[in-house]
Amino acid sequence: MSTAFAATLFGPEDLRYVERDIGPLASGMVRVEFGAAGICGSDMHYFRHARSGDFRMTAPLVLGHEIAGTVVAIHAETGLKLGQRVAVNPSRWCGTCPACQAGRENHCENIYFMGSASKTPHMQGGFATLFDAIPAQCVPIPDHVSFRAAALAEPLAVCLHAVKRGGDLKGRSTLVIGAGPIGLLTLLGAKAAGAGSLAVADLAAAPLALAAQLGAQETFDLSADPEALKRKGAFCDVVFEASGSPQGLASAIGAAKKGGIVVQIGNQPSGDIPFPANQVMSKEIDLRGTFRFGTEFMDAVRLISEGKVPVENLITAELPLSEAPRGLRLAFDRSRQVKVILTANI
Repeated sequence: MSTAFAATLFGPEDLRYVERDIGPLASGMVRVEFGAAGICGSDMHYFRHARSGDFRMTAPLVLGHEIAGTVVAIHAETGLKLGQRVAVNPSRWCGTCPACQAGRENHCENIYFMGSASKTPHMQGGFATLFDAIPAQCVPIPDHVSFRAAALAEPLAVCLHAVKRGGDLKGRSTLVIGAGPIGLLTLLGAKAAGAGSLAVADLAAAPLALAAQLGAQETFDLSADPEALKRKGAFCDVVFEASGSPQGLASAIGAAKKGGIVVQIGNQPSGDIPFPANQVMSKEIDLRGTFRFGTEFMDAVRLISEGKVPVENLITAELPLSEAPRGLRLAFDRSRQVKVILTANI
């Protein structure tokens, strides 16, 4: 087990399924056999531009950080067992820096994150038939939970952290801008947190229809009616911006009530964007960032295991890992796809 096949990105839109040497299992590590993985928006950014946000590729990168699989080798003192099915937390925190000590592991000064170019050398991802992790990254899942569902613990954790950043949502009017996977999972997270009215806005009709099925009481199709949110005015206590667009952020600020909260989830294409700062000032809006997650990963696994968040309802396509390049291209079709999943080759 010293080699694996992996979906490796060599440059913009140059993703190849190739064999790579992973070497012997190092001390303190476990080896995981691929079960399933979700294709994330950041994977799509890397695929198209060889970068995601401020993180630029400088060497070939195995993509993938929404992953689940089976422990097949152990070289560590751990409670894990061979054959154990696990959801894999892509975050490898140091546990000792000030951020970790303060309980803000997502801001760990020494973090390595799977499938990310945030560090050099890059930490390779989980779109691979075999990959290595530390035991703390591997959260056991019960037998009734599919690998497909377990792989979505990571994006759900992102959304649970975002919901937490929004404060107490009980009974509060809530809007999610962007009905991609993160927006829809934020909707589910807000619903689980007891939000009052739930609304979702997007530019595509198909994900908005799914949002309604998942519990949104009101939807806004901004492609059919671009002024719908403006006419509605400032009507929400808490707005989650999950589109990752300057227009989405402007709409979020416009829809927030005086004294409301806007949580920025979406990864903006550029760090320098225009937005209505005067409204933030005059309405005394709290504009809050949210980045990855901390212990919410364990919460996500628990909620999925208990059947409280139906993450598999978001899956619209499933392909074998060997067809990852086609899966990435398929994921860009928002008229048909919400969440594309890769599964073990048969």
